[in-house]
Amino acid sequence: QVNLAESGGGSVQAGGSLRLSCSVSGYTGSSFCMGWVRQVLGEEREVVAQIESDGRSSIADSVKGRFRISQDNAKKTLFLEMDSLKHEDTAMYYCAARAVPCAYGGTFKFWGQGVQVTVSS
Repeated sequence: QVNLAESGGGSVQAGGSLRLSCSVSGYTGSSFCMGWVRQVLGEEREVVAQIESDGRSSIADSVKGRFRISQDNAKKTLFLEMDSLKHEDTAMYYCAARAVPCAYGGTFKFWGQGVQVTVSS
């Protein structure tokens, strides 16, 4: 069973920074797509960033230049570094994964519990 556990959420003033981490356990495959998805209550989910097992990544236009996704395969940890945070970045952030490359498309199959990020203006 694949388990994803996020940490690092919290409250910050606009312009500040946060780093989210996601610890992955139970996955034994060599190919995967991992990502960070955020959701504001009542709104649709937004895929903020995705990363392939080989390190290639993509970032949503809404956060490009401010957020960066990375991974430590040895430690099975996914990161999201968020700089220059804006009030509109306030959301629940989820770590998610699927056992096929990001380029194949599709929906995430595995999800963490989520962490709240609140940015005060």
